[in-house]
Amino acid sequence: MGNPVALGKFQWKGRLGPLDLILGEHTFAPTTISTLVAEAMDVGEGDVVIDVGTGTGILAIIAAKLGASRVLAVDNSPGVEEVGRANAEAHGVADRIEFHYGDLFDPLDEDVEADVIIGDVSGVPDSLAEVSGWFPDGVGGGPRGSELPIRMLREAVQRLRPGGRVFLPTGSLQDESAILDAARSIYGKVARLAEKMIPLPSLLADSETLKSLISDGIVHLVPKGSRFLWETRVWRLSGGPVPGETS
Repeated sequence: MGNPVALGKFQWKGRLGPLDLILGEHTFAPTTISTLVAEAMDVGEGDVVIDVGTGTGILAIIAAKLGASRVLAVDNSPGVEEVGRANAEAHGVADRIEFHYGDLFDPLDEDVEADVIIGDVSGVPDSLAEVSGWFPDGVGGGPRGSELPIRMLREAVQRLRPGGRVFLPTGSLQDESAILDAARSIYGKVARLAEKMIPLPSLLADSETLKSLISDGIVHLVPKGSRFLWETRVWRLSGGPVPGETS
């Protein structure tokens, strides 16, 4: 019999690829952002890694292949444990990855700390997630697309070992400035590692939802000919909490 959770397939062509992955009903497939994060993230031999918003588990798998001794992969989408485990087994790293279903760091034991945290969580406004068709469950990162990433950053700093680092993607389809302001207030160092311009589908660019988000100053697009592009960036946060920062 085939794997009962495998409702689709995806071939990863990014770092360490090609790798064949399975998708479940609620699995968010890897994107251009996933590829950028994979290329940018620095994982050392023996590192403990937490991958928040793991989806198929691809970034957790890459972290293990790069030498991580333990990876804790978390996602709030049903089926992540079965899908992630199947993908990890297929690529020979299931002995180093634990998959957990739940909200951000909630499923993890309170004493778990990491050298690396991958924070690729949903970061577009809820209204945009609903109409985009990108998310199997139609759920985004809050009204401005910044609320969930900021909450992740505030919780992540409590899980970071001294000298650890967080890899964070952001983009112009969300309130990016609010996320970066939060990152700078919580962490000592914020460094940009990568960026890319991505074409926006015409149907989405013409939607009233997107026009409203642009009017409200949440979303920012770059015109190019008859199309619009949006920008995505990957950041490394390090240095620990800023003095006086609590949660």
